Amino acid sequence: MRPSDSRTSSSDLSLLRLLRPGRRQSAALAAAVAAATALPLAAPQITRRFVDDAIAGASIRHLTLIALGYLGLAAGGQAARMLTAWLASRLAWDGANRLRERLTEHTLGLDLAFHGRHTPGELIERVDGDVVAVGDFVVAFLLDVVAGVLLLAGVVAVVFTVDWRIGAVLLAYCLLIGYGMVRAQRLAVPSAAGSRAANATLMGVLEERLAGAEDLRANGAGEHTVRRFHQTSAAVLRAERHDARIGTTLLAGTSVAFAAGTAIMLALAAWTMETGALTVGTAVLLFQYTLMVRAPFERLIDQIRQYQAALAGLSRIAGLLAERPSLIPGTRPLPATGPLGLRLDGVGFSYPGDDEQVLSGIDLTLAPGETLGLVGRTGSGKTTLGRLVLRLHDPVEGTVLVGGLDLREADPRSLRARIGVVTQDVQLFAASVRDNLTLFRPSPGDERLRAALAAAGLGEWADALPDGLDTELRTVSAGQAQLLAFARAFLADPGLVVLDEASSRLDPATERRIEDGVARLLRGRTGVIIAHRLSSLARVDKIAVLDHGKIVEYGRRADLAADPHSRFGRLLDLAGVSR
Repeated sequence: MRPSDSRTSSSDLSLLRLLRPGRRQSAALAAAVAAATALPLAAPQITRRFVDDAIAGASIRHLTLIALGYLGLAAGGQAARMLTAWLASRLAWDGANRLRERLTEHTLGLDLAFHGRHTPGELIERVDGDVVAVGDFVVAFLLDVVAGVLLLAGVVAVVFTVDWRIGAVLLAYCLLIGYGMVRAQRLAVPSAAGSRAANATLMGVLEERLAGAEDLRANGAGEHTVRRFHQTSAAVLRAERHDARIGTTLLAGTSVAFAAGTAIMLALAAWTMETGALTVGTAVLLFQYTLMVRAPFERLIDQIRQYQAALAGLSRIAGLLAERPSLIPGTRPLPATGPLGLRLDGVGFSYPGDDEQVLSGIDLTLAPGETLGLVGRTGSGKTTLGRLVLRLHDPVEGTVLVGGLDLREADPRSLRARIGVVTQDVQLFAASVRDNLTLFRPSPGDERLRAALAAAGLGEWADALPDGLDTELRTVSAGQAQLLAFARAFLADPGLVVLDEASSRLDPATERRIEDGVARLLRGRTGVIIAHRLSSLARVDKIAVLDHGKIVEYGRRADLAADPHSRFGRLLDLAGVSR
């Protein structure tokens, strides 16, 4: 085995441990599986007794009691199987949830570079879809594989006790039919996959054409669309016919094989009856056991596809857990109170796999309580610099210090609590206003939540909510969404705030309303404001002008605005903003 194979196997085993139930749950499940196997095995014994006693002339009362016993065993067997299914589903669901939590926590802890390489849909499929495949197989394994193997073994063992010759024939028959069904399943898989692929193509064509219906109509492309639909539908028809033909043939072959096996067992039973070795009841017993062989085989074969899907899911899950963040968390806390100073010393940055430097030679210093405005053209590196301050990336050169502490050494929880951010891309959730403010953390109390909303300029809006803070957010304007992001920052009460184009989505009236809120937010805090609207930088202490990842101008705002030759001054003039 190659080293990589060994690591994968070890990872798969560690993942399976997350699915493993506790001892009590395992004992209950084992008892249910044993009952679901033993009770059906006992039922034919009752049938044999009934037939032999009836031939011997037993009373109606005696036969009725036997029949009631058979009914009890049959009902108990079904109840045991239902209990097994319930326990297996519950335990698999609990284990799958543990695995989901592990994957979600791990994925959220990975760097932005990883998330940039993988779409949200792909990650959802890996965190949830692969776990569902594994969980479904766990349930099917317990219900069909374990119970099926135990039932087959029990049938063969019981028949051996009745007559070893018939038992040997049944064992050989089981091995032969099992081999044949595995081979048949391998033939059926490609045709079924082809049918699914053809249907997926048809759905893709339909979705694409329906989404572009307006353009297709406007440009007279309806005839081509219908012709393409007919071609795709014809491919689906051919694929499904091929799949149905193979499936029907295999079903017929399987039925014939099981019928032949039943006939062979009946012939052997009849031969042994003529020799006086078996009774009529025993012959009926053998017939019932022969019929019992089919269901486990069919269930076992059906699990081959789920087994393959589960293996693929485990491999992808292990691959996701093998991803490691490049940002190694520190352990030292940032200062717990007060504004935080900021210093960037010789900072350079380039994205992984890209040799071009986004930032180079960045030197900035903000005393606690000072504010900095970052300006520059799109792509100059402003947002990247803000992400370094938030430690969403680490610089490849130099250091970023907040509160005198290198962010590489900072404890992540302390960092997130003491550095706040408001971005231009606000994420709101289908949840209550309270949960959107706290981001699902424990609430600090409605009074503080309402104070945060009022500070952000949403006091009247909050008072008009039909269910107060429990009102579920459904549709809000872009401006309201931006103001809710400001309310989150007020609620967090950080020592350093990064505002990244925070007023870009606001109309002039809303922007004027929030200016006072921004001033309150920055009062007593250190602030970094990234803005295209230079009017939002009227109150900052310092300005840094970036161009192609370098600071080309840096100083106090008042000095740069007063300098007729400064870049910042010219930008103010072009924007029509008073110096």
